[in-house]
Amino acid sequence: MDNYSEISALLEKLCGAKGVSGAESDAAAVAAQLLGRYMPVSVDALGSVTGTKGEGGVHILLDAHLDQIGLVVTAIDEDGFLKVAKCGGADIRVLAAAEVTVHGRQKLFGVITSTPPHLSTPEDSGKAKGFDDIAVDIGMDKATAEKYVSLGDRITFNGEFLRLAGSRVSSPSIDDRAGVAAILRCLEILGDKELGCRLSVCFSVQEETGGSGAQTAAFAAHADEAIAVDVSFASAPNVSSEKYAALGGGAMIGFAPSLDYEMSRRLKDIADNKNIPNQCEVMGGKTGTNCDEIQVAGEGVKTALISIPLRNMHTAVEVCDLEDIESTARLMAEYITERSGADA
Repeated sequence: MDNYSEISALLEKLCGAKGVSGAESDAAAVAAQLLGRYMPVSVDALGSVTGTKGEGGVHILLDAHLDQIGLVVTAIDEDGFLKVAKCGGADIRVLAAAEVTVHGRQKLFGVITSTPPHLSTPEDSGKAKGFDDIAVDIGMDKATAEKYVSLGDRITFNGEFLRLAGSRVSSPSIDDRAGVAAILRCLEILGDKELGCRLSVCFSVQEETGGSGAQTAAFAAHADEAIAVDVSFASAPNVSSEKYAALGGGAMIGFAPSLDYEMSRRLKDIADNKNIPNQCEVMGGKTGTNCDEIQVAGEGVKTALISIPLRNMHTAVEVCDLEDIESTARLMAEYITERSGADA
């Protein structure tokens, strides 16, 4: 795995499947096919992909979310432009002149309108417009647009999966297909090893809009412990080093009031003892991830968070390091092996 070509191919396949929050069926189909190599798979009422294998011992749930940020069509104006709202945490600052795909009755290429600098007022210069002021141009008049586009259709941001220097890649929707890839890689590492535990996996929907997929799946799983894998902020120019982790610095082990301290501490000890690259992420409140919903599912679940450093979050050019995905996968595999009582 020196150049991480297998993880790269896996992540590219996952990132290529579209799945804006509430409309994750394409991404779910790809994830279900990949998870099916390791355990029986089902899709729950909300659309989350789930699987379970093994019996006895501690029951551990692994979660990563399938959905990606995007837009949703709210209206078609008199000139055929599509009015939109954000679906998840889309960043208005990077949308002007962006290329998009409208997932209507057929896929349509579109561009987000942008006011030329020559026509902007001094008051508007250098400012991002609000969602009420932008539109998507698909090159159609209203009557034609209505034949192909319906209100509620999702829109995704166009971008390529690119290998950068070394082990770094760029793509839309690495948040959180990197987490899905890490769990699948963990299962590959575990292989056919006989584990003295029950292991469940959830690739959950709707994290970007509140975490309902993880909460319902965790309730159904009724696990003893859970590890959620998400992305968090990687170092970048002009940002505080106290709030960001090093890209390529290893798995980010979360510490927060909503996380189980003993699980976090054990993950840290395992990473150090096994020479797995790692770094700590400390939060003073909720995590802003599926952990917040999993923790309170049913009678409560002991929950830990491992994050993968990500640069340019919630854009079409998110950047991660494949080494961090591998470190996250190895750490989960070592933790599961230890908790199951299996030989390392």
